Amino acid sequence: QVQLVESGGGLVQPGGSLRLSCAASGRTFSTFSSYAMGWFRQAPGKEREWVAHISWSGGSTYYADSVKGRFTISRDNHKNTMYLQMNNLKPEDTAVYYCNTRTPSLPWGQGTQVTVSS
Repeated sequence: QVQLVESGGGLVQPGGSLRLSCAASGRTFSTFSSYAMGWFRQAPGKEREWVAHISWSGGSTYYADSVKGRFTISRDNHKNTMYLQMNNLKPEDTAVYYCNTRTPSLPWGQGTQVTVSS
């Protein structure tokens, strides 16, 4: 069974930065590099939404308008890990952040809480 483990969240003031990590493991995920991967988030009382995704090679990245210019997605296929560098965080970025394949096809992990507040 594939496992996705998100980490790196926390409490940060507006304007601050965080770096999230997504580690993938499991026998069927030995081909992590074959998958486009994405970050998603769910704020309290809202639907889960797409934030960004990255091609299997890392050569192409895509962002929601709300985070474009502030967030950077990257991956290290040798480590089966994906990252989300979040800069200039805003209170509206507060959410639980999850990773999955671009079109979510794996069991969701626990997510990592990001809280932006002064």
